[in-house]
Amino acid sequence: MRKILPMLTLAFASFFIYSCDNNDDDVVQQEQIVLTVRDVTGTFNSNNDFQLEQGLTLQPSDAVLVYRNINSNTSGGKVWQLIPKTYYLDDVQNLPVGRELDYNFDFTTEDVQIRTEANFNQSSQITNAEVSQFLTNQTFRIVLLPGKAAKNASTVDKNDYNAVIKYYNIDDSKVPLTKVN
Repeated sequence: MRKILPMLTLAFASFFIYSCDNNDDDVVQQEQIVLTVRDVTGTFNSNNDFQLEQGLTLQPSDAVLVYRNINSNTSGGKVWQLIPKTYYLDDVQNLPVGRELDYNFDFTTEDVQIRTEANFNQSSQITNAEVSQFLTNQTFRIVLLPGKAAKNASTVDKNDYNAVIKYYNIDDSKVPLTKVN
């Protein structure tokens, strides 16, 4: 009986080992989310109604973030600021008091439109230095978040461009640049 018990245990274990199927031939493909990053440079003026347009193909569930390059930092990189953004311009002699300049954007399934809006006449009630700083050769970075990625975006600080890039694992080393005017 002592010799039969180990043999029965071995036979019993062998039965379970043989009957377990490790058939992992079914391949589950994960849907790959493609994130798009694009730079747009242009000058806001009365000829383009103080707006820049970039054609893109978007789905109705997609989300778009737009950042403005506000200057280069000491390491040669760029500093990106999320728009919409309001700038309160200095009071200057012979110009209206309390001038505000807004960067804003909207998007459809076909394009992204970036614009400046102001509580003053942007063509005539602005200094040359302000035109140079806020309207001429402005660069914007458009980050397209497909619907599936945008749903999970509640934990990332969208004001921090670097946090967005890190969160979505975006390679922004070779971003295409489009001059729109």
